[in-house]
Amino acid sequence: MTKQLDRFNLRAKRVRNKVVGTGERPRVTFHRGLKYLYAQVIDDTLGITLVSANTSNCQLKNKDTLIAARLLALSLAKKTIKKGIKKVVIDRKGYRYIGKIKILADVLRDNGILC
Repeated sequence: MTKQLDRFNLRAKRVRNKVVGTGERPRVTFHRGLKYLYAQVIDDTLGITLVSANTSNCQLKNKDTLIAARLLALSLAKKTIKKGIKKVVIDRKGYRYIGKIKILADVLRDNGILC
């Protein structure tokens, strides 16, 4: 493994030990793939995914990933509110809280979901 991947895994483990999703306040997790972005709202007590969204449906011409992150967060916020979930906790895994992760959290907050 590379040194960078080791650091990512250590950060992910440290964050995941502190963040737990419950029925009242589920966990929002985020994954950056090579082509698409994925987000899920997970209830850890039951071990189920409540809501999921990804950017594979978004047809962006310029492939701007920051715009894709904003669209993903809007889609996730609409689905989450439709399910009746108003409070969530953000699991950033090993990612730093900048760029796409920050946009995801900000858009969720702007749409009425408490993070």
